Amino acid sequence: MVRVEGADPPVGVPGGDSDAKQGLPVESAAGALSEERREQLEEIDPSWCPAWSVEWQHCFHLVRLHLEAGGELPMSPGDVVHQGEDLGRWVRSVRLGWDKLTGVQQWMCKHILGIEPAAEDEKPRPRRTQANKWAMNYEAAKQFYEREGHLRVSRKHIERIVGEDQEQRELRLGAWIGNQRSRAATLSPERVEQLSAIGMRWA
Repeated sequence: MVRVEGADPPVGVPGGDSDAKQGLPVESAAGALSEERREQLEEIDPSWCPAWSVEWQHCFHLVRLHLEAGGELPMSPGDVVHQGEDLGRWVRSVRLGWDKLTGVQQWMCKHILGIEPAAEDEKPRPRRTQANKWAMNYEAAKQFYEREGHLRVSRKHIERIVGEDQEQRELRLGAWIGNQRSRAATLSPERVEQLSAIGMRWA
């Protein structure tokens, strides 16, 4: 259970004690405790001396105060900004980065703030690297070759393929083939060989 008395920030959060109010660093007493005593304290209150950043703890505290004041859990950036902190952005980062949180952080967010991890369809798609894009276009070229028996693709041709994620994509295969031909001198020998194997005409 995390103890919050009134609206005062906990120790370690700016404004939480005299040193912090003066902008001085706040030293943790954890190092002076035995491992056994530390574990006992963590069982009583897992956030008595958090292993995560002061900034994370500060935002957690602000969201809790917002909820205790009758507010709704901010879910999107810009929903609630308090003491210069975008609480909606913080909640979103917690949901999307759930697997990177410690078990204690997950418990605190879920049972105290009511935050749930983001569903798979809410997570942003990973960016495709240049190598991924090249491989996808190559698969489109290979598909065209296997269907047509050649790789004489018109400049404006669009090839539809189904990716590994089972989503259909429309690729500008004709333009890509032309670009590969014009960049032949800079392609790796492996890529030149791959394209030549499916009928690429280099001249």
